[in-house]
Amino acid sequence: MTGNEIAERLAPRLAEACGATGVTVDDIRTMTGGAAREAWRLDCSIHGDGAEPVRRTFVALLFRPGGQGRFSGVDEAVLLQAAADVGVPVPRVACAGEEELGRPYYVMEYVEGETIGRRLVRDERFARIRAALPEQLGNALAAIHRVPIDALGFLPRPPEGKPVARAAIDEVVEIYRAIAMDPHPAFELAIRWLLRRVPETTDTTLVHGDFRIGNVMVHEQDGLRAVLDWELAHVGDPIQDLGWACVRSWRFGRDDLACGGVGRREDLVAAYEKASGRTVDPEALRFWEVFGNLHWGVITLMQVRPFLDKTYRSIELAGIGRRAAETEWELLNLIEGKGV
Repeated sequence: MTGNEIAERLAPRLAEACGATGVTVDDIRTMTGGAAREAWRLDCSIHGDGAEPVRRTFVALLFRPGGQGRFSGVDEAVLLQAAADVGVPVPRVACAGEEELGRPYYVMEYVEGETIGRRLVRDERFARIRAALPEQLGNALAAIHRVPIDALGFLPRPPEGKPVARAAIDEVVEIYRAIAMDPHPAFELAIRWLLRRVPETTDTTLVHGDFRIGNVMVHEQDGLRAVLDWELAHVGDPIQDLGWACVRSWRFGRDDLACGGVGRREDLVAAYEKASGRTVDPEALRFWEVFGNLHWGVITLMQVRPFLDKTYRSIELAGIGRRAAETEWELLNLIEGKGV
């Protein structure tokens, strides 16, 4: 489907959503959307009764066949609205559906800012705002963990009767056993370490699942503007999000700053505890940080597999596969208590 066809079919839905007499899509262009979905930027004129048109920009996310993961694209739009209702910084969803485009989609407001991690941790223009980011990230996580989950029945949940952390380990181990082509002793050691330290989890919440630098929109003037990429959201232990945010691979070269290369782990935790009212057990956080590194290591093996199988010759995927060694080194350091 061409951009013009997408614009033509979405214009009536946008007009309805905006309470307008009509919407003209003045320009539509592709954006980076990832393997699971296409992203289109729509620059629009919103028409009202006798008034001058108002210019607004939207982003349409179109899910490719097979691109929906644990829940549908329409469900993801519902999730974003639920997050917005409790104050999570997310783009406002304008409309969602499937019939108009023949596949699931949703349209959200365009948010100005930067998502590329290496720029956020290194560029001088973000130097002033970096100091504020750990607190902003902690506040955002606290809001995410306040989202009511009872009405979000599509969210994956751990099996009843199984400890939340044990269910998470089992899921990652099952994938690892299915796709690993070579021995990875550090992963085996990490799995044993985790199984001996499964934390008791009585407090289950919405978990973003991929909360990190690189999946947040940051502006140089006021910092965090939006939390993005919700396709791994599920119900689980809220501390999992904190551990994932501190995985070394999301520090983009600033390994001394555990909170995504922009601040200290302690600053993130302090902000989260203040905003959420929870007390973060250091051992539980260590568990989930080890788990996060193992999980990312298994994902690197998943992503390199098509390259090794010669089904998809991508240098990018080959490069990601080499990063498994980084996670192995970090796992050994964390297990020995040498993590930053």
